[in-house]
Amino acid sequence: MLRSFDTYSENMDALSMDDFLEIHREMLLSIGNDDDALEFYDELMAASITYADIRARWSRMSREEKRDIDETRTMKHDTVIVRINKLARYLHMTGRDIAWRDRLGYTEEDPGKRRRIGDFACYLAFVAGISAR
Repeated sequence: MLRSFDTYSENMDALSMDDFLEIHREMLLSIGNDDDALEFYDELMAASITYADIRARWSRMSREEKRDIDETRTMKHDTVIVRINKLARYLHMTGRDIAWRDRLGYTEEDPGKRRRIGDFACYLAFVAGISAR
């Protein structure tokens, strides 16, 4: 099956590129030049790149390969969520705006937000990739 950004965008729960860009801008503004926040952001980027690698290969894997890596994929996804929460908690504790975190949604309130956060991680990996030129 051929996949495209249009195919992805047709999903009702898809995180649009525009939404990603707004959330990411808000996140970066909240982080500013704070060294600790930048370290938490770097941890989030590393987790996102690792998760996005697995997710990008997922559709090309056989059932057996998916079965073998599914637990790892879930753990990598969980790590992304933990890193986002860690960054948001730190920013909140330092009095910064974390409306971006609310816009992503919380898996505790709606398990469907897990996909949205996974999409966000893939966009972060995309940003890392195209920014590395």
